[in-house]
This record gives sequence, C-alpha cells and structure tokens, in this order.
Amino acid sequence: MPDKEAMMLRLAVFALTALGLAAADPKVLTRAHAHNDYSHARPLAEALERGFGSVEADIWLVDGALLVAHDRKDVNPERTLASLYLDPLRERVGKNGGRVYADGPPLVLLVDVKSEAVATYAVLQAQLASYAPMLTTYREGHVEPRAVTVIVSGNRAQPEMAAQTVRHAFVDGRAIDLESNPPATLVPWVSENWQKVFPWRWEGPMPAETRVVLAAWIARAHGQGRRVRFWNTPDRPAVWQALSQAGVDFIGTDDLAGLQQFLAVGRTR
Repeated sequence: MPDKEAMMLRLAVFALTALGLAAADPKVLTRAHAHNDYSHARPLAEALERGFGSVEADIWLVDGALLVAHDRKDVNPERTLASLYLDPLRERVGKNGGRVYADGPPLVLLVDVKSEAVATYAVLQAQLASYAPMLTTYREGHVEPRAVTVIVSGNRAQPEMAAQTVRHAFVDGRAIDLESNPPATLVPWVSENWQKVFPWRWEGPMPAETRVVLAAWIARAHGQGRRVRFWNTPDRPAVWQALSQAGVDFIGTDDLAGLQQFLAVGRTR
C-alpha cells in the first residue's frame, strides 16, 4: 500500500540519517589507543570514526622524509607522516572549529621513532612547526593545549627536546623517568613493556602481588602528573578490564572495533 511504503521509506531515511550522525560524531573514547594505527586499511580515519583518543604512527627518516612503517624494508615514499596524519588532521581541525572531536580533548598522536633519534627529531620538529596552529605547544615553561598533542616515543631525543624553549612535541617516558622525575611538561606520559615490569603473563586471575605493584606504579606516575600506558599485553576484553580497573590511562589495541565496543558499553571511558 502507498501509505505503508511511504512510512517504510521514512523509517529507512531516519535510520540512515541516525547512522550517519553516529559515524560523524562518535563517543570519544579518551583511553583508547590505536596501536600501529597505520597498519589498518584506512589509517587515522577508522580510529577517528570509532572515537579513539590516541593513534600511533611509526616513522623512519629516509632521504630527508618521515615515512610511516614498522620496518625499514616496508617504507613507501607515498606513506609519509604528513600525508597519513598531519595533513588529514589539519583539514579536519579546520572544518571542526579547531578540534579533532567537537566536544573532546586533544587527540594524541604518538610518533614512534624507529630511525636514529637526534637526526629524526630534527626533521620532525621542523615539520611540526608547519602545523603549529593545531598542535599543543610547550613555550617557556607553560603548555598551551590545542587540537593535537604529539608524543615522541621509541628513539627519543630527550636531551635535545628538554633544551628547547618552544616545542610542538613531548616525550613518552619509561620506568626510569619515574626515578629521575623530569618535568611533566616534558614527559607527560610513561609507557612500558608489560613483560619488562611484571612477571605475570595474564594466565588466570591477576596475583595480589601484581595488583599491589601495578597500583603503586600507576600512583607514582599520576603523582608526578604523568599518564600511563603499557604495551605487549594480550588483546582481549579481560585484559582491557583489568587495565581499566587498575587506572591505566591508555589501553592499546590492534582490534579497534573490539576495544570500541568494550569501552562504549559504559564499563569505562
């Protein structure tokens, strides 16, 4: 019947519209970290569609260019840090009122340096200067938050970065930084290999001793004004739940859909 067909058409349009709005404005999952984001079919785009608060790009300095790949043998001159991440982010921020997510905090772009630290950072800092209007900036002792916060991981030129009075990137610390306690304006994160810190390998319930040590580790980092991330953990909901309950700030995954579903159901953001 015509009336029934018209009603069905209206319902279909409504459903498609709602789906489009959901895709354009996802729930922002501030604790979700897209590990090796560039390995997905649509780098950056899928993570943003799922509301991830942090994405990771490995880079190599090759003939003056910053190329995105996990291994040197896999670099492609067309897959640059600028083309995969910085340019799309600048375009999105420009269209979105100065933010990556309309109602969200700065997106974290974790740049994992695979090539030599000092030479790579020299090129990186020069490139970031071209994107300064959208980047969280350290300026003479103060941090100016903006749409994207760049954290340098992997091979880090930490002394060179510490000497800068103005910079557009920050350092991803390690356990040793909890001992030396550099300024959080330089090292706002501490990331560590789970298996380097803890002997337990995620078989059965987390031992009480591991819980105590983990809680102390996180409390120390938070007390210094740093956020915490671990890598080399299994990619499954029971692990994400344990990390969330312990207060780990960023949970990394290769399973973007799985972590989105886990976080979006309201157990934790």
